[in-house]
Amino acid sequence: MKGGNVGRFWGGQFSFFLAAILFTTIFLWCWEKNPLLTSLLSAQDQFIMQSSEISMDEYAVSLRSKEQIMDEHSNSQIAEGRIVENRLAVSDSTVKNVTVTPSTKRRDDKKIMTSQLEGKACNFAKGRWIADSRRPLYSGFKCKQWLSEMWACRLTQRTDFSYEGYRWQPENCEMPDFSGSEFLRRMQDKTIAFIGDSLGRQQFQSLMCMVTGGEEKLEVENVGWKYGLVKPRGAVRPDGWAYRFPNTNTTILYYWSASLCGIEPLMITDPATESAMNLDQPPAFLRKYLDQFDVVVLNTGHHWNRGKVNANRWVMHVNGKPVVDRKLAEIGNAKNFTVYSIARWLDSQIASRPQLKAFFRTISPRHFLNGDWNTGGRCDNTVPLTKGNEVQQEESSDPVIGSAVKGTKVKLLDITAISEIRDEGHISHYSLKSSEGINDCLHWCLPGIPDTWNELLYAQL
Repeated sequence: MKGGNVGRFWGGQFSFFLAAILFTTIFLWCWEKNPLLTSLLSAQDQFIMQSSEISMDEYAVSLRSKEQIMDEHSNSQIAEGRIVENRLAVSDSTVKNVTVTPSTKRRDDKKIMTSQLEGKACNFAKGRWIADSRRPLYSGFKCKQWLSEMWACRLTQRTDFSYEGYRWQPENCEMPDFSGSEFLRRMQDKTIAFIGDSLGRQQFQSLMCMVTGGEEKLEVENVGWKYGLVKPRGAVRPDGWAYRFPNTNTTILYYWSASLCGIEPLMITDPATESAMNLDQPPAFLRKYLDQFDVVVLNTGHHWNRGKVNANRWVMHVNGKPVVDRKLAEIGNAKNFTVYSIARWLDSQIASRPQLKAFFRTISPRHFLNGDWNTGGRCDNTVPLTKGNEVQQEESSDPVIGSAVKGTKVKLLDITAISEIRDEGHISHYSLKSSEGINDCLHWCLPGIPDTWNELLYAQL
């Protein structure tokens, strides 16, 4: 009896052991094969990201660290699909610095986040133009408080405005619908500064119209004087404008700096003096007020030609001395040198200003045909998207700025290729007068293409 009991005891234990092995084997097999179970692998990461509100950059570093450990153990010999990895691709054109806050997520923001967490890089410059009956975002007959008449094509002799009826759709993510009130909420107690040439001024005016819906806002304050933006005696206009929305304490400003160089007169007492064009220095305005900015958007490009450099009486300087290197003095090389210099300088400033978001917008394309602005060039097309409606390239059509921001915390606001296929949206020969004006195939009608540039910016704030 005693031996029989012992046999039954060990037999029972052995059966339990076999059952345990069988259950474990089935469970592991299901875990590997079932995507629902494998999704639990990242549940802890998602909870940590939501509860601690870490940035997407920090989360990407965490994921990359885990992937590196997995790759080291696999020796790169594990077949595709055997290890479930939660990859987050990060590039210059990927949405970064987005904090996941469960209580404040908007539907469209969740779509952007979902796209990235699924491992799809959100390249805003790759996608297509699609018709949208909700466009334009404001009336071209209104917005007179902010919009220059010469750019308000609704006030000219132009009769076709079909260019207003399209929006840009990136390939791998949804862009949030622009909301003026939501923009001001995001930018509460913040200042956004556009610094660049007249295309930067167009983007500034576009944003002012978008935020206000083109309606007159008497409560908005002109605070240009706080930044020295007042019209000098005898000048046509000030060097920029700044407006403050009192309800959210949001300031939107523009400063004219066509070259993004530090420009200083060689002889202050001589009004006709030449000016040092310091290729290795950012504009004095940017150096002086950077601490007051939360978002900076730079642009340059179209003033980099010998005619405008000579007309402005600019003399290229580096290290405080005139440039004697003939190769550097070539316009293209001087521009590249400047773009790299200011990108690296701005990147160096971000480390001590963690709240600062910096963007470098790529060049806006010109569409002169059969000549230039002063030699009979024209842009008469009024039919949208005759060049196609898609952009499929991965790299920017502005390789200089694209390369300059790589490896920095300055983000690329890539608008070149998506604007290249919208040649019908220029001012063209239309003017406020009854007679035909000079062909402007550089600047854009507003409402128009620069509104999309601001939607791309809005999606990345």
